[in-house]
Order: sequence, then structure tokens, then C-alpha cells
Amino acid sequence: MSLIITDDCINCDVCEPECPNAAISQGEEIYVIDPNLCTQCVGHYDEPQCQQVCPVDCIPLDEAHLETEEQLMEKYRKITGKA
Repeated sequence: MSLIITDDCINCDVCEPECPNAAISQGEEIYVIDPNLCTQCVGHYDEPQCQQVCPVDCIPLDEAHLETEEQLMEKYRKITGKA
């Protein structure tokens, strides 16, 4: 499943540059994650980089976008063009 940024976000700007898929962008009030681009860093890193750098721990799993590890890997392949 993809990740989501909660209302606890303080707009510190550290998560956006860490995302290898460019899934994070500035929303109207806080940063947002595009679930079509978020792979939880599967294919890039062992752990989601945005969660690692977030100082307020406001990036949990998005229960509205359930995906298996295999689905995340397939999304990674589509986004990156890697087989």
C-alpha cells in the first residue's frame, strides 16, 4: 500500500526530495503523496525514505490503497521502466 501524509505535517520540506518516485508534492495545506507513484521505496530502498526523515512521524500506511509487496514492485517497474 502507499503511504499518506497526515494533518500532523509541519511542512518542513524534508520528505519531498527523498522520494525516488517523485510521489510527494506540496498540497494546498500540507505535503501529499500520489498513491499512483508511491511504492514505499520498494525497488529503491529497504525502507520508505520519507518515513526515515520525517521529524514528526506523520507518514503512515494509507489503508485506502492496499497493495502487496509484489504489486509495489510491479508499480516500481512501470514507473522506472526497469524489468
